[in-house]
Amino acid sequence: MKKSNCSLVAAVLRNPRVYVLALAALLAGSMVASAQTKALPQLGKASLQEVLAALTPEEKVKLVIGMGFYPSGFPEGVLPPGNPGDREVPEKVPGAAGRTHAIPRLGIPSLTLSDGPAGVRIDPIRGKDSTKTYYATAFPVATLLASSWDTTLVRKVGAAFGSEVRDFGIDVLLAPGMNIHRNPLGGRNFEYYSEDPVVTGNIAAAFVNGVESNGVGTSIKHFAVNNQEFNRMQLNSKVSERTLREIYLKGFQLAVKKSQPWTVMSSYNKVNGTYTSESKDLLTTLLRQEWGFKGLVMTDWYGGKDAVAQLQAGNDLMMPGTYAQTQAILAALKSGQLTTAQLDTNVLRVLALVLQSPTFKGVKYTSQPALKANATVARQAAAEGMVLLRNEGKALPLAAGRKVAAFGNTSYSLVAGGTGSGDVNKAYTTAIAQGLTSAGFAMNEPLTQAYGQYLKGEKAKLPKTKGLLDPAPVIAEMPVEASLLQQQAQAADVALITIGRSAGEGGDRKVENDFTLTAAEQTLLKQVSAAFHAQGKKVVVVLNVGGVTEVASWRDQADAILLAWQPGQEGGNAVADVLSGKVNPSGKLATTFPVAYKDVPFSGNFPGKELPSTNKAAGNALMGAPSENTYEEGIYVGYRYYNTFKVKPAYEFGYGLSYTTFSYGNLKLGSPSFAGKMTATITVTNNGPTPGKEVVQLYVSAPASRLDKPESELRAFAKTNLLQPGQSQTLTFNLTAADLASFDTPSSAWVVAPGAYTVRVGASCLNIKQTAKFEVPKELIVEKSRKLLAPQEQFADLKPTAQR
Repeated sequence: MKKSNCSLVAAVLRNPRVYVLALAALLAGSMVASAQTKALPQLGKASLQEVLAALTPEEKVKLVIGMGFYPSGFPEGVLPPGNPGDREVPEKVPGAAGRTHAIPRLGIPSLTLSDGPAGVRIDPIRGKDSTKTYYATAFPVATLLASSWDTTLVRKVGAAFGSEVRDFGIDVLLAPGMNIHRNPLGGRNFEYYSEDPVVTGNIAAAFVNGVESNGVGTSIKHFAVNNQEFNRMQLNSKVSERTLREIYLKGFQLAVKKSQPWTVMSSYNKVNGTYTSESKDLLTTLLRQEWGFKGLVMTDWYGGKDAVAQLQAGNDLMMPGTYAQTQAILAALKSGQLTTAQLDTNVLRVLALVLQSPTFKGVKYTSQPALKANATVARQAAAEGMVLLRNEGKALPLAAGRKVAAFGNTSYSLVAGGTGSGDVNKAYTTAIAQGLTSAGFAMNEPLTQAYGQYLKGEKAKLPKTKGLLDPAPVIAEMPVEASLLQQQAQAADVALITIGRSAGEGGDRKVENDFTLTAAEQTLLKQVSAAFHAQGKKVVVVLNVGGVTEVASWRDQADAILLAWQPGQEGGNAVADVLSGKVNPSGKLATTFPVAYKDVPFSGNFPGKELPSTNKAAGNALMGAPSENTYEEGIYVGYRYYNTFKVKPAYEFGYGLSYTTFSYGNLKLGSPSFAGKMTATITVTNNGPTPGKEVVQLYVSAPASRLDKPESELRAFAKTNLLQPGQSQTLTFNLTAADLASFDTPSSAWVVAPGAYTVRVGASCLNIKQTAKFEVPKELIVEKSRKLLAPQEQFADLKPTAQR
């Protein structure tokens, strides 16, 4: 009871004659309080405008600032502090990446946001209760999913993934990552799909639609031009408007239009001098006005510098949220630097997100996802995204019951996925040797024991990981004694060598001993291949990697090479499915494998350079130092470069072998002249001995015009059904003017040049099976824009020699 009411009761006891007056006063106070309670609008029952009007300025600011981030493994003072008291509020899902503030009096709950791109990332143990562990499924990494070229399959993976998001009581999954594979050394390439925006956008849209079919949200990221980890929080990406539009923004545009994700996450870096989270050009003019995005934009964790500028740009939610941001916004409101109208716009988008969330809707969650069923999906996806790079003398598939000698640490310790926010607390990881054993192959016991003992001893020596961004520890390859090797070459039917790589958030890869093989790996490959080939036996190499590696210098020592990527927790079983022929490999490269790193355009300039006369952010290594990188290759990224400049890759974009063969019928176009749209139809037949799927790729070559163009560009793709021997399937592709257009910077317009266009359909960007031509009678203006995100200084993009 309030003090004033206690005093009133005491007065009544001293003088009963005041009873009536006292009772009246008490009733009146109760009625006022009741009226005030009833008068408060509640989210979902009252209009958004009524709820907005009831919020205090302080509450509005709370809604656009997250509740802080408090992961283990970070030294004190590294991460900026959150608002006082937020850390003490119990987490709904321990280990999730962030939360929004609740305003209970208006019926506004707190939302939970969680990583990651290959599986839900949360704490395995809650509180001090170690009797129960909370596991999530480790799905294949994004690069593998894109290598399936199968949007139906990826949607299925997304649906399974989203069911775990829902079952753990999470509202928004901080995925998928959609940045372009600009350079093989990008530290988070495994989280991203492809070097091509058409593959990226369509695969991402399929994933988003699958996840969000569960009534939970996604956050497509990192928007945009975040293609390296080097000083990522202070890196200025200098890039031309055309390159931005055609390469680095196109995938996001496709995903927005085909899936309307709940949220978009702005990136850490600057684009042409402005932090992406502070760019109105990017977040309002382009994303919302031109593309029609309807959701919320959030920052990457601690991204940007100026919270007020972020809100004004259209970045609605500051994550994970800091006390300094709260103070800055309140001060800006008071001074008039930030208008109430602008803050209200940001708040309304937060409220709209809350309204569609499972937490607001009261969805019951169990923290017990369907792990067994989802592991089956993960296994299927892993097998169908693996790429068979080499298969000389039909070394694969392996006959049932064959004796396999498995070499390489990662034959016994699979790299399921990357590190950092892409890591997953999984119940198990199936090693390749384990998968082969389960598939009925005979593994040599002395070799298995030798690797088991070696790995156990070496793992015990590893230092304890320091936290989220700690690099994955690497165990040196086990030297194989000559006597053991000779015994294996005589006893086994085939040798299998697994080469493993790990990478993760916070650092880029290196050329030596990462992109290239280590000296120990080269020695192992040379010794095993010599010993087994001397016995007339085959050697199979499995690449258990997250990104592109060098293969040209050593591939002739292997009879078969299977690119397994980082295939998730069921990786060992999926590898066995492909090696045994249970699954016919149908994956194709969504990123080019160059012969050598020097073949990558402007490879020497990656990942950028630190700017002179600057200091690192208050000595904070996490924040990095001011740096820049110039995207001098322009639109000539990946196969666009290799094809146009006639640089032969080790394995080209779209490449992948099968255990069967396919023939392509005549390519038929809907019309000889383009009138806003065009259909292309082709029939694919399995004319080999084994059931299989084929990825059919449609490229377009444009006529010479005032705009330089790549030799060809992917414009559509499809994967056939599982075709039985002799079975055919007819595929139809639809081309629109937008598919043919290039961005003309001087006129700020998407333009289709007149002239003869060639449609090329094939099994890779170089293995073209059928071609056909059509005419565009006159120049078409597809869409007008305005000057956006323009470079601060002019620089020359790379162009073909004839067009310089």
